[in-house]
Amino acid sequence: MLSLTIVVLVTAAAGFIVWANDRRHTRYGMILPAGVAVAVGALSWIIFMAAGFGYMPGLTWIPWILPMALGAAAALGAVIYLGRSREHHDLQRLTRALKL
Repeated sequence: MLSLTIVVLVTAAAGFIVWANDRRHTRYGMILPAGVAVAVGALSWIIFMAAGFGYMPGLTWIPWILPMALGAAAALGAVIYLGRSREHHDLQRLTRALKL
């Protein structure tokens, strides 16, 4: 259970760091990348522990390290996708409003 707590804290921090370093972070909420990172990290931790990787000698690092990396990657992917799509939709709405 301690490993899950550490995974959640580290992935949340990674999500906030990803949000802070994105130049389009005004397009979406501050909690979104952290929430995506925590969800992916916690879900992957549960899957890895259910698969028994936490109890195999030599493979105990998988439920500790891999969920953190997956969570950070998911936050980065969400930010890249949502930042671009939100910017595009906002630009279309602004163009429509200015044409009126």
